[in-house]
Amino acid sequence: MDRRSLIKNAGIAGVLATGIAPAVHAQPAIRWRIASSFPKSLDTIYGAAEIFARQVRAMTGGKFEVSVHAAGELMPAFGVVDGVQQGSVEAAHTAPYYFFGKDECFGLGTAIPFGLNSRQMTAWMYEGNGGKLMREFYSKYNIVNFPMGNTGAQMGGWYRKEIKSLADMKGMKMRIGGFGGKVLERIGGVPQNIPAGEIYPALEKGTIDAAEWVGPYDDQKLGFNKVAPFYYYPGWWEGGPQLDIFINQKAWDALTPEYKAIVESAAAHAHVATQAKYDAVNPGALKQLVGAGTKLREFPKDVMNAAFKEAMALYEELGVKNENWKKIYADFSKFRADQNLWFRFTEATFDRFMQAQKL
Repeated sequence: MDRRSLIKNAGIAGVLATGIAPAVHAQPAIRWRIASSFPKSLDTIYGAAEIFARQVRAMTGGKFEVSVHAAGELMPAFGVVDGVQQGSVEAAHTAPYYFFGKDECFGLGTAIPFGLNSRQMTAWMYEGNGGKLMREFYSKYNIVNFPMGNTGAQMGGWYRKEIKSLADMKGMKMRIGGFGGKVLERIGGVPQNIPAGEIYPALEKGTIDAAEWVGPYDDQKLGFNKVAPFYYYPGWWEGGPQLDIFINQKAWDALTPEYKAIVESAAAHAHVATQAKYDAVNPGALKQLVGAGTKLREFPKDVMNAAFKEAMALYEELGVKNENWKKIYADFSKFRADQNLWFRFTEATFDRFMQAQKL
């Protein structure tokens, strides 16, 4: 078969599979910058953007270069959406729920309290309507999005004092991201939205009483165990928080079809690799934290019940006043119900049995 005809008919996936990539090598040189919302010290979450950049570079023979910039280098951690929207940078790597102040629907792009776990979130995005619905929503902000990482279910954070009941949440100042803060407020807490690099000093000085970030591996790097002895679980506000790459619409439109396919593929690779790393490194970090004196505690049942009740009430209220939320959450909640029915008979039952065994 004629080489040119083969490339035309196979498409980019087929071309890459055969090891023939003249269509890619013929592409123009491209340089992008990614503004991250995370510090370099967190090699897991910041590293997702680096994985993406390496994949893009490798798949284009170095013609498409992407540089990754930590929070604060090009813009503040919470300034990246404005940066992409305005075209100051071509792309950003962030947790969409940081920006729920613009519209509550940003929360659905990462995680909401008592939402989806990581596998369910990926399923909603790739095989459900999540990807389509969120893409439509982000277009209002001049953004094209792709999933690019998930931490898996998170821990419930670090507390200077023990939480014995719902009453202990009253007046508690806690660093918490996204929708968790809205629900925390409804059960008596005082949410604080603080970037990763500023959490430790605030917790150490007592400016805040508690803080959540991700889980053992990242939390240990940030040193929270040195200033707060109690480590609670589960992070009911983040059952499967997704990270995204946000791409400026104009920058995306300027790419060739081959480069667009490569960007999407590289983001998917980083998405899988990021959670794989978290799952691999968290067990060892948790053992080290407990060995150093960390006191593991499960949230009291009255805290969980009250948070669940308030979360559901909040979502109903938002459906009345926010048409975007009403549309997307209707699909999200139906998908969640079906997923929980399925997982009840498979993953959950298997996991409960295995975790009870002495291996």
